[in-house]
Amino acid sequence: MLAGVAAACPLAAATPLASVVAGRITMLDKDDRPAEDIGQAVIWLESATPAPPPPVSAEIGTSEKAFSPHVLVIPAGSTVGFPNHDPFNHNVFSLSEENPFDLGLYGRGETRSVRFTRPGIVRVYCNVHAQMSAIVVVRDSPWYAQPGSDGSFSLPAVPAGAYTLHLWHERAEAVSRDLTVPAGGVGDLSLQLDARGYRFKPHLNKHGQPYPQQGRRY
Repeated sequence: MLAGVAAACPLAAATPLASVVAGRITMLDKDDRPAEDIGQAVIWLESATPAPPPPVSAEIGTSEKAFSPHVLVIPAGSTVGFPNHDPFNHNVFSLSEENPFDLGLYGRGETRSVRFTRPGIVRVYCNVHAQMSAIVVVRDSPWYAQPGSDGSFSLPAVPAGAYTLHLWHERAEAVSRDLTVPAGGVGDLSLQLDARGYRFKPHLNKHGQPYPQQGRRY
């Protein structure tokens, strides 16, 4: 019995221990003010040996001419439903290279869905209402998170090893850096994003044209 346990020990030791990677993200806004929407950032780890998590089912609802949530992070292969809670039609679409789609016009109480198969940043819009936008961040590893309103984040169950850390926010320049995770984890990462140079740029409709400025009843 003891011999069997001893024989198993080297195999167990060869498996990297999973640890927590945690810290805090800050983002500077215009006039060097702390950004209020830091919770919309996304942080993830990229490994040379991918560990794809199982896909999930999620939703981004449409209500009062807005998507909610504004930013959604999902594993590759997941399906996202877009239920319409407004008393008028929406046309949800994306022209992203990774996961382009067009759900067409559909009304209140109806849900149409999309399966996101490739990792990337997918910008989602409505072809009827130019002010509507959402972002689906698709990842091919389980090590991702969005920070809290204070910028704090935690990535659990990260095996010891070498990674590339990615930090993204739609209003800031993305940050990437190498990160070595020891067996004891990392608990004091301090990361910063810079949104001071952000300028809003209107997007085009699904036909690649500017939205009409007049003629909409809703």
